[in-house]
Amino acid sequence: MSSVTGTVPLIPSLYEDIVDRREKISLIGLGYVGMPIAVSFSRKAEVIGFDINQEKIALYRQGIDPTREVGDEAIKACSVDFTSDEARLREARFHIVAVPTPVNPDHTPDLSPVLGASAILGRNLVPGSIVVYESTVYPGVTEDLCVPILERESGLQCGRDFKIGYSPERINPGDKVHRLETIVKVVAGMDQETLDTIAQVYELVVEAGVFRAESIKVAEAAKVIENSQRDINIAFMNELSIIFNKMGIDTRAVLDAAATKWNFLPFTPGIVGGHCIGVDPYYLTYKAEQLGYHSQIILSGRRINDDMGRYVAENTIKNLVRADVPIKKARVAILGFTFKENCPDTRNTRVIDILRELNEYGIVPLVFDPVADADEAFHEYGLRFNGVDDIKDVDALVLAVAHDELRELTREGLDGFFKDVPNQCKVVIDVKGLLNRKEYEAAGYQYWRL
Repeated sequence: MSSVTGTVPLIPSLYEDIVDRREKISLIGLGYVGMPIAVSFSRKAEVIGFDINQEKIALYRQGIDPTREVGDEAIKACSVDFTSDEARLREARFHIVAVPTPVNPDHTPDLSPVLGASAILGRNLVPGSIVVYESTVYPGVTEDLCVPILERESGLQCGRDFKIGYSPERINPGDKVHRLETIVKVVAGMDQETLDTIAQVYELVVEAGVFRAESIKVAEAAKVIENSQRDINIAFMNELSIIFNKMGIDTRAVLDAAATKWNFLPFTPGIVGGHCIGVDPYYLTYKAEQLGYHSQIILSGRRINDDMGRYVAENTIKNLVRADVPIKKARVAILGFTFKENCPDTRNTRVIDILRELNEYGIVPLVFDPVADADEAFHEYGLRFNGVDDIKDVDALVLAVAHDELRELTREGLDGFFKDVPNQCKVVIDVKGLLNRKEYEAAGYQYWRL
């Protein structure tokens, strides 16, 4: 990074100017993370919300929230100036970059969104600005990769003409409790002055307060290990589930018993997808590989979790065989397709692994999801959802996602989806453990869960 730390200080009044609405904040990337941040800041400051997706901007301007993160009413009521015109970024001097950081098919980091956002911002960066990255990256990306792009595109010098910081996003999509305002915000800046300003700005909206990391790299590392830790713990639960299923022991019953100890961690088995837990560990291990260290624990956990969709599909087949259902003619319905409950996002959902594995057995499942973004699912996977009325005369149900609407299904309701055959010929695969196992087993169903 070609920087001269703190040689020419920023205008000391940037924070005050933001509070007094003389200066603006920009949000670059208005997805599940960036949009709620923009809406929250708009209650305290002038906010420009920028995204290259013109269709998304059009929806926001109409007061429609396609992410369902804050709701249509909040979008209608907010004062965010939504735009796809990058030149409008010149009006702001405090910029927050919140674009996704996915992985490539070979599990290497795909930094094109964050590097592309840096180029756009660089073309429109004005002197005296602060740029804060929120995108999850491995340590060093902000300073070593993003800053040179900002400098090249703007003709400005970092440390002299503009400053940078990092504040990892911690918003949990679909979670109405743990929000931007209620989660402690980690902040970092390239120097003390920048750190102080960034902390002050975020304190405008983060009621839980901020934690000042000692460096940008420390903040980047803190974020990437948060989800790596969760991934490893879930992988352990998944491995236990595989072992206990072979033993004929109910994993949920084992976890309930173990949870009576005060220091037992309450993780459960499941399919790990989305843009954080299923992605962030690969960023860390990629950087480790560059430094000559091959991850052992982290990648082992990833392999287990990446294989769970296939494992669920295989057990669906095994239970169909036990129910004497011919595999090639079996009708299987998958209920839920998004990467997590009560969230319309289907990108990087691992439910697709269940579907693809069933395809290998000649089964084309019916897929119903009352929450998912249907257009996105078609764009990402070429998949068209079935309506609830299409779910009938099935041999097996796979309850894949714990949407509230699916939690409300009763045994009588589920029974209506099946063929008119004896219960022992009806297969229920309860991936998320939504149902009462004893009730279904007592009724004679072929019941299986992780």
